Amino acid sequence: RDAFARELRQAETRRALWRWLVAGLCMMQVMMYAWPAYTAIPGDLSLEMETLLRWASWVISLPVVLFCCGPFFKSALKDISQRRVSMDLPVAIGMLITFIISTLGTFDPTGPFGQEVFFFFFFMFVFFLLTGRWLELRLRDRTAGALEAVMNRLPDSVLRRQADSDEFERVATRRLRVGDVVRVLAGEAFPADGYIVRGITHADEALLTGESTPVLRAEGDAVTAGSYNLDSVVDVRVDSVGEGTRFAQIVNLMESASLQKPTLAQLADKVARPFLIVVLLAALAAAVWWWPTDPGKALMVAVAVLIVTCPCALSLATPVAMLTAAGTLARSGVLVRNLQGLEALAAVDTLVFDKTGTLTRDGLILRALTPAAGQSTDDVLTLAALLARQSMHPASKALAQAAVEAGLPACDWLLDSVQEVAGSGLDAWVQARQEVSGSAGRRRHLRLGSAAHVQVTELAPQEPGQSVMLAEELQGRWVALAQFHLSEDVRPEAAQVIADLKQQGVSVRLLSGDRSAAVKAVAAKLGIEQARGDCKPQDKLAAMQAEQAVGHKVAMVGDGLNDGPVLAGAHVSFAFGRAVPLAQSRSDFVVLGDSLELVLQSLLLARRTLSVVRQNLGWAAAYNAISIPLALMGWMPAWLAGLGMALSSLLVVANAARLARALPLQVANSNASDPAHLAPGTVMPLTQGGR
Repeated sequence: RDAFARELRQAETRRALWRWLVAGLCMMQVMMYAWPAYTAIPGDLSLEMETLLRWASWVISLPVVLFCCGPFFKSALKDISQRRVSMDLPVAIGMLITFIISTLGTFDPTGPFGQEVFFFFFFMFVFFLLTGRWLELRLRDRTAGALEAVMNRLPDSVLRRQADSDEFERVATRRLRVGDVVRVLAGEAFPADGYIVRGITHADEALLTGESTPVLRAEGDAVTAGSYNLDSVVDVRVDSVGEGTRFAQIVNLMESASLQKPTLAQLADKVARPFLIVVLLAALAAAVWWWPTDPGKALMVAVAVLIVTCPCALSLATPVAMLTAAGTLARSGVLVRNLQGLEALAAVDTLVFDKTGTLTRDGLILRALTPAAGQSTDDVLTLAALLARQSMHPASKALAQAAVEAGLPACDWLLDSVQEVAGSGLDAWVQARQEVSGSAGRRRHLRLGSAAHVQVTELAPQEPGQSVMLAEELQGRWVALAQFHLSEDVRPEAAQVIADLKQQGVSVRLLSGDRSAAVKAVAAKLGIEQARGDCKPQDKLAAMQAEQAVGHKVAMVGDGLNDGPVLAGAHVSFAFGRAVPLAQSRSDFVVLGDSLELVLQSLLLARRTLSVVRQNLGWAAAYNAISIPLALMGWMPAWLAGLGMALSSLLVVANAARLARALPLQVANSNASDPAHLAPGTVMPLTQGGR
């Protein structure tokens, strides 16, 4: 399907280019034939020579009429057969009238239309119009590039391991099934969703998530169809194929969005249809008015009116801007599921955030460490990480990750035995390495967990947030070695994004189902004045509807997992996070990247898009208001009307192309503190960087 669509696009572009080239070459040739008639002194050009030049121009006009003007005539005939009016109808009528009266003047020089032929004007009009159409097509191809780039990322074939051996055979990607093991070479795209079973590499997921930095993928890590394998050969076990892959969901969302028409575009179409009928009546009235004076001029004035009033720019003003903005967002990692959302987002004055998975990442981080007197921060963190690696609890993961980020040396102790007490912590015995002098064979009994489980008093009870204690059994009693202060991993860019939203006049709210104390702590840290915890989905919906009832335009940003009613009830909604089930999300925008700043940049781009749409509509209206009287009075020749219409459409498309610039993301980076430089007995702040 993808290859077929790409071939159709390429063939259409080639045909448009050929039509433009043929019209340009014929126009230059006819210009040579028309020049003597306009520059010769009366008596210098004989009737026979003038007739010969007219016949030559007529012959050259045949390929232009039959080939270059074909799409306009075909569209006009379709409109007539379906009893409707579109933009191509007045254009085709204008072309046909110009060619017919010029042909009559060529065949009957002494007739009512023989005074002058308009082949040169006809060729200029067609050439200018085709120039605008071809450039518009090129710009639209560029706008659709994000969708096409995503759709064409899957390889046509892939190496699949044979069922009865370890040999690999090349098969078509569509023949893959769940459970197959495929070999992906360096530089190839992953053909399906799966996880790596052999090898380690970096994957480029830029067009799928907006993440420009390659991500490390090792054995056991998931890979996404359409992302690129950059470094080395890896074997991948397929767990999702076809329409079930995240890649297919992304393509389907983008395709459905690209087929939608925004409200402003629908309004422009409604205005354009009656306007075209008025155009046809105005052209007829102009022809009737000028006919007694000069029939030839009467028809050319009608042609100029038909051409100059064609509402091409009006109909292009909204959709080309919306699709360009949608393409820009897609390249940055934001999928637009609903083009109407861009219009709604531009008017938003209140933004409601969920907390977990949106303002915070999943899991916890080690925020600070309080070692007991005489204990080294490195030693206690190393011991805690040794135990923590045996558990999948979020607190254990935070301690293990903190030790990795601190770059601590290998532990002098080996884990002897460990037992995890559900809901309390870890109980373990460790033994000194043989090479550690003075401690060979020594065993220590350690506990890691809550103060109640460890049976010690907290070292820094005043510290907010969740705490984990590390203790050792000495002479029959437990002695605290350190207290680890954990907190939710707030996204490093969140505070700046919220401050920027406020600067843009957007009021920020926080509604979460988490404990009120945790919600208020995050809100205070990020500068959110209005925060509420312990919210059920219906509570969130009621709070949002209360804002809407007093006239606020509300946007909701959630993780897309359990906020379906709230996301659906907002004026516009974002589903944030890579874990979003795309096929089930009810949001208008799906943020595939890992930066909260994408929400801010989407809002700014939506406002820019509506501004560009208003500029385009204003220009189209002003152009028609100025040009129509000039054409009716006979002061605007047909070729100039064609040039004006082509340039008007081109200006609208070029103005919308400004929206294709990449989003200026500037994600904040937090500064890590080095635990090695902190004295024992102090509270040690730790990095809040990504896990």
